[in-house]
Amino acid sequence: MFNFTPDYFFNLLLSLPGILIAISFHEMAHGYAADSMGDPTPKNAGRLTLNPLKHIDPLGFLSMLLFRFGWAKPVPVNPGNFKDRKKGMIVVSLAGVITNLILGFFGMAAYLAVVPLNNEVLLIVLQYVYIYNIMFAVFNIIPIPPLDGSQILELFLPPKAKMTYYKYQRYGMIAIFVLALTGLLGIIINPVINGIVSLFSTILLPIFNLIWS
Repeated sequence: MFNFTPDYFFNLLLSLPGILIAISFHEMAHGYAADSMGDPTPKNAGRLTLNPLKHIDPLGFLSMLLFRFGWAKPVPVNPGNFKDRKKGMIVVSLAGVITNLILGFFGMAAYLAVVPLNNEVLLIVLQYVYIYNIMFAVFNIIPIPPLDGSQILELFLPPKAKMTYYKYQRYGMIAIFVLALTGLLGIIINPVINGIVSLFSTILLPIFNLIWS
């Protein structure tokens, strides 16, 4: 599975900025969204920061390095503090995903902007920045606990289905690992990731073609 060559470790090193940016902005966005909706819990927990050490989950970080998918330490949220619980949970759940997509878009713009420099290291770093942000957004919107998509799904389930959801949500991470190890996770999310990359490049390439011409 792994080819531990100097190139492997070099690329691993170059991927770190993309991973740390994706994780830190994603979790900080959750925190600020919760704070804006009336819940001071993330602020009190010191999570309104871009310091990656506040957000990294060691196992999730290692998984992201080795398997190209992973997770961060969840931002603590108390929905009871929201003026509108349903609206608050939707805003908080989507905040990280939307932030990652915005960063993915501007990361690709930065990548295209420096193409004429022919700096291979810089290009690889920026490529990882936009790829990991898009990947993190798509991965987190999957409706499997504890991912963001599951928080949104829960809000719209009828009472009976919600009880079943609560019963099995503790097995969410096991389901994610099974999907990853069997290759089904890639089959599910890769078309979405590729579609977003294609959409962003369709928007940005004509702009930079005009700049370069």
